[in-house]
Amino acid sequence: MTVGTLRIPMGRHWQSVRRASHRLSWGVADQGISSMTNFLLSAFVARTLGAEQFGAFSLAYVTYGFAINASRGLAVEPLLIRFSGTSVPTWRRAAAGATGTALVVGVAGGILGLATALLFSDTTTGQAFLALGLTLPGLLLQDCWRYAFFALGKGYHAFINDSVWAAVQIPLLIALKLTGHANVFWFVLAWGASAGAGAVLGSVQAGVLPSLTASAQWLARHRDLGPRYLAENTGSNAGDTLRSYTTTSILGLTAVGDIQAANVLLGPFKIILFGVGMITIPEGAGLLRRSPRKLAPFCAVVSVGLTVMALLWAAVLLVAMPHGLGHLMLGNLWHAAYPLVLPTTIFTAAGCAAAGSSLGLHALGAARRSLRVVLLTSLLVIASAVIGALLWGKAGTLYCAAAASWAGTVMSWWQLRQALHESNRAGIVPIWLWPRQVERARA
Repeated sequence: MTVGTLRIPMGRHWQSVRRASHRLSWGVADQGISSMTNFLLSAFVARTLGAEQFGAFSLAYVTYGFAINASRGLAVEPLLIRFSGTSVPTWRRAAAGATGTALVVGVAGGILGLATALLFSDTTTGQAFLALGLTLPGLLLQDCWRYAFFALGKGYHAFINDSVWAAVQIPLLIALKLTGHANVFWFVLAWGASAGAGAVLGSVQAGVLPSLTASAQWLARHRDLGPRYLAENTGSNAGDTLRSYTTTSILGLTAVGDIQAANVLLGPFKIILFGVGMITIPEGAGLLRRSPRKLAPFCAVVSVGLTVMALLWAAVLLVAMPHGLGHLMLGNLWHAAYPLVLPTTIFTAAGCAAAGSSLGLHALGAARRSLRVVLLTSLLVIASAVIGALLWGKAGTLYCAAAASWAGTVMSWWQLRQALHESNRAGIVPIWLWPRQVERARA
């Protein structure tokens, strides 16, 4: 087999394909069990606690999402970019620094969580943040181990780790309900403590301890990557986090619980969405190496396919929920969540429609353009959600946020179009392209 000016034996080519398929299968399996566990957790809490306590749980959960994106920007992204496929000794040193950095972020976030709990003491929100503050270091450390194992090419370790987390978490939640401890503090504590068990297991699997002393060196060594990915990752999550906070202050915890319940209903589709994301990102990078001109059509197919699947799942929900599916998934909370399914779907479909353009921007290395889209979209979503909440309540905040998200989708595709034009005019292509493909892309 010939690629550019290099000749690759066919046997070695098929070995590479098999290894890539092996890694991909473990990635999809791990993401599947992680997403399914989160979906079952949210559904169980919604059915058991009711709207107000589920609203407090939702605030803790979106705060965890913000913290985990910060950790991934500072610790995980540099690890994946610079230490994927390296020798085991090199990986061990890098993993110690990366996991130490994740632990530092978790401790800092945990302190903020405890401070928030003191600020809202003797309230349901305070209980949720107290449990989150106690367990956030373990939550972030467990997530960092998952990606560290994929960087080493041992995705099955991540699958085992997430499986253990689920195996510990589910019995704990059931035991809490049976023993009369069904409240938001104990449920968040059980969730986070289960992740802590996975974090400890990760160190055992890797034979590496997180190094807090190495975290400062890690941040200094990767200061060219860490801040950029920190801004992009947290910017993409800030819209959801701040939207939840402002909705709480305007409409109350019960409204946040109803809105989050509608998001839980889309959980089965989001398992597909996240799983497909793990496939399309490496496939897009490979397509750019093989045939750069096919990148844009591939991005369009990804967006159209995901958007259509989101709409189909919404149609299933709208038809089947009144016939028992709603009660099965959410208990009595489904009545309040049902009118919010349509605006939640419109909001989610906007993210699906933007998935392809985001994929293309990352494949082209257009980091400034992708960051610009993320930050502007987040600002639009937050402002629109606040206006909608003030004027039209729960449904209004979702419809306005969805409209802003679709505006961000248009902006994202325009930025991809500009990036592709710049690449074609100036011959700017990623440096990892093979020589003959570089010539073809510039022609």
